Amino acid sequence: MGIISEKKGGFMKTNVLLLSAGRRVELVKCFQNAAKKLKIDSKLVAADLSDTAPALYFSDKAYQIPRIGTTGYLEKIMEICEQEEIGLIVPTIDTELLILAENKQLLEEKTGAKVLVSNLPVIKICRDKIKSQEFFEENGFLVPGRITDTEKEEFSYPVFIKPLDGSSSINAFQVNNKKELDFFKEYIKNPIIQEFIRGEEYTVDVFLDFDSKILSIVPRRRIAVRSGEIAKGEIIKDREIIEEVRRLMEVLKPIGHITVQCMKTEKGISFIEINPRFGGGAPMSIEAGADSCEKLYRLMQGEALEYRDDYRENLLFLRFDSSVILDENKVVIR
Repeated sequence: MGIISEKKGGFMKTNVLLLSAGRRVELVKCFQNAAKKLKIDSKLVAADLSDTAPALYFSDKAYQIPRIGTTGYLEKIMEICEQEEIGLIVPTIDTELLILAENKQLLEEKTGAKVLVSNLPVIKICRDKIKSQEFFEENGFLVPGRITDTEKEEFSYPVFIKPLDGSSSINAFQVNNKKELDFFKEYIKNPIIQEFIRGEEYTVDVFLDFDSKILSIVPRRRIAVRSGEIAKGEIIKDREIIEEVRRLMEVLKPIGHITVQCMKTEKGISFIEINPRFGGGAPMSIEAGADSCEKLYRLMQGEALEYRDDYRENLLFLRFDSSVILDENKVVIR
């Protein structure tokens, strides 16, 4: 059972529901460690479509739920919230953001839990690459130029192609000639084509409170990526990136943990996309000291937090796979 906060404005419950838990073992542990550090009696409940999602077996309680958007999906979330006295619902993948944003008020009214998802207009901007492109351009941010007519426009190769609503770099490709472009235009459903830009690639973890107040900004240089998720990265306090991301957040006004992809080029900071959720590499920033899990617990207890950048820089993270072993009854052996 979650503790009852005595602080004015605090949540009545501090148990956390992590949706689409999948392989997010690191994130599960980050929440558990933060609660332990703060001496909060909080339970981390994990839910996933698959009963073999590894993170389920590291949580304090696990549930299997229906596929996102299908019959019973929202009802199951509400049922879990009631049974486990959930105070905070945390999404982790792009495909659940829209339905959660659309039903945010309903979920919060029915469960008493806070949903860590930005408002619907923000989610619509972030989930549609064309809307993202237009948002960047209209607000004076650098972004790779969009190619709308490959037959009439003049452009040079390579170019970059990706799905309008894609994530995790799935079906995102560098295209080197017309033959490749013709193939990928047929292969990728609803693609967006952009100029190919060169520079140093960064992922930036931003954390904002429920009023869109910025509490931390952590750039991390992407050294190696596997299946769209960072495999090797370095925390770097690049002030140019920090200030440009700050300006971006002040215009967009999301909430919670936000993951921004950008490139540092000769022309300046060029933005690629915004993922309004915990990214797969978020534990890197958390471990460096910008602990958004701890901040969430503090916010749940009614604390007013201020911006801090006292995280440790120049840390190099080398991520790797591990295993959890189950017996024939799906009981953890190791």
